Amino acid sequence: MAIAQASTWRERMSAYYYLCRFDKPIGTELVFWPMMWALWIANQGTPSLMILIPMVLGTIFMRAAGCAINDFADRKVDGAVERTKNRPLATGMIRAREAIYVFMALVIASAAMLLFLPIESFYWSFGALALAFVYPFMKRYTHLPQVVLGAAFSWAIPMSYTAVGQTPDLSCWLLYFGNLAWTVAYDTQYAITDREYDLKIGVKSTAILFGRYDIQIIALLQMTAIGLFASVLYLENLLLPFGALALLLIGLDFIYQWYKTKDKKPGTCFWAFRHNRWVGLILFIGIVLSLI
Repeated sequence: MAIAQASTWRERMSAYYYLCRFDKPIGTELVFWPMMWALWIANQGTPSLMILIPMVLGTIFMRAAGCAINDFADRKVDGAVERTKNRPLATGMIRAREAIYVFMALVIASAAMLLFLPIESFYWSFGALALAFVYPFMKRYTHLPQVVLGAAFSWAIPMSYTAVGQTPDLSCWLLYFGNLAWTVAYDTQYAITDREYDLKIGVKSTAILFGRYDIQIIALLQMTAIGLFASVLYLENLLLPFGALALLLIGLDFIYQWYKTKDKKPGTCFWAFRHNRWVGLILFIGIVLSLI
């Protein structure tokens, strides 16, 4: 049952805060780390603050924008899912058009960051905007919305290359598709937590598509990601010793995730999804140490 709409500015700001998932930074972290990998690799070291700050802020704004448009798209079904029934749009705390206004404001804020970056980054930003907008609606038409999310979450990688004046090359695209495979893996873990409800309301996901082979396919995607990350580190002469050590730790982490989720319990699958924040950090540390 919907609760009373926010009536004071404090209540409305609180609702916008939760709409943008600022209380749940895991999504931002999962977009942040690939952007950081790409910046350091493309720049062959630490980028200037004039590049780093706009890229970080742009990542935060676009992830929040994605959450706002996602809740707008799911406003009629979130109330039927245990995990999402208390979101501001599902409860009626704010109106649907307010989510659109928040989305537009965040897109404008992200676009403002492009003023500090090369014009090539501006051109590439249209891809990020398109993917952020269409992703929430894909779960109604395809069992592969996680692939679209992976494409969106990975778009900061070629943008990072253009931000430091580099043209996206083979290493960039190997990193892109490695991150895409990793994203599909962890977002399938996330989707397993909602599979029971998604089947009831007719929402599609890779968790439904993969069925009883879900954990095995997640493991295959994780191995694919490691292979592609290793290829990037090899091409950039960053593999030995720190890059290889980082990938070894990531591989052990993936094995631990598999062990924890082999019974497919929603709670442990959600834990595994959140645990992926450490994967991004470990790889970043490996890249930084290799560049020193």
